[in-house]
Amino acid sequence: MAENKMIKVTLTKSPIGRLKSHKACVAGLGLKRIRQSVDVIDTPENRGMINKVSYMLSVEG
Repeated sequence: MAENKMIKVTLTKSPIGRLKSHKACVAGLGLKRIRQSVDVIDTPENRGMINKVSYMLSVEG
């Protein structure tokens, strides 16, 4: 079985006052506070959430 590629995602801006769907994407990625970083598996679903709220995130990897 191939190893899953991971992406490091960091929340750089607050989701307060954003669209409900954008807040849901941030929560779906597992981010709760500014400057928190999480490693997510590189899947099309996660890529879609990252692309939707890319203006609030910093992405590595």
